Amino acid sequence: MSESSDQAQFSEAHTFTGSLIPKLQRHPKRIVFTDGADERVLRVAARMVKDEVGIPILLGDREQILSLAREHGIGLDFVKVLEPEKAGDFDVFCEFLKRTEHVRGVEVSNAAEILRQPAYFGAMMIQYGQADGLVGGNLSYPSSIFRSLLHLVKPVPTVPRVFSVAILSAPHLAHFGREGILFLADCGLNEELSSEQLAAIAVETGNLARIYFGRRPRVALLSHSTKGSASTSSGREVLAATEIARQQVHPDEIEIDGELQADAALDPLASEIKLPNAEFKQAADVLVFPNLDAANITLKLLTHVGGAQAYGQFILGLTRPAAQVSRTMDADGIYGTALVVGVEAIKYHELYPQGEA
Repeated sequence: MSESSDQAQFSEAHTFTGSLIPKLQRHPKRIVFTDGADERVLRVAARMVKDEVGIPILLGDREQILSLAREHGIGLDFVKVLEPEKAGDFDVFCEFLKRTEHVRGVEVSNAAEILRQPAYFGAMMIQYGQADGLVGGNLSYPSSIFRSLLHLVKPVPTVPRVFSVAILSAPHLAHFGREGILFLADCGLNEELSSEQLAAIAVETGNLARIYFGRRPRVALLSHSTKGSASTSSGREVLAATEIARQQVHPDEIEIDGELQADAALDPLASEIKLPNAEFKQAADVLVFPNLDAANITLKLLTHVGGAQAYGQFILGLTRPAAQVSRTMDADGIYGTALVVGVEAIKYHELYPQGEA
């Protein structure tokens, strides 16, 4: 396959991911892909090497991966391909797993069987410093990626609940954030959330957005109600979460607002109508949803109907950066996700200065 045909698998650099490439060229990171036997991932790995943004590590059957690369004419120079059970660290990781589970009061007799699964082996790699970040899920169910990360990667003590964030780019859509980019949380992990948990998600996602935008982001906690327009228990939960979150941030660093309907959060004209006494509001950069159904449905509609380019979902609240990608995500989305994970690895000490780095 020609280089021009290969490059056709990727669109022109989006505003968001295009800004990440120079950062990673200065500080390349090792990114492990747990589902390596995938043409999309092979193209992403080759692109990472070409752009000099990182060292790709592909997990899976080595001969299958190399055969797939030959079939599609994809070069894998400087790409590391690993079969978990043949890796030099396999036995060491098995002992680590047994020891960790023993401390938890669980005796593991099948450590090798567990770590033969690429998702678990990849999680061990990032936990013990053999890779800087992880991307998986392009061939497997989300639960397998989430389960391995939650089981093997240490959580950040200051974050009460691990959650996921999707980043969407859609400069062609009106009111899609201030720069055509939106952060959505929690789209993948938590079915129902308390006010305290919603507040924590708002604060952590706001911190992530602040680092990437390099400015004060606006975080909107969404509801079917705007400032009590429909008095319901769910609306009151979101309002309470808004007040808790405001107490946890400096107003000059992150703006927190809620409870808001989506139009009031994103369309300044709708905001003026529904909040007539409020100061002028820019479109929100971060949307925090009251539950998993609302968040995940919105994510799928924006990507499959609205044409937004999705990156992630990024798992926040762990001491190592990782992302679960959809099985329907294209190579462009996987590449952008890998870039974001790499930059997270650079900036993790800024996100979690009190956590383990």
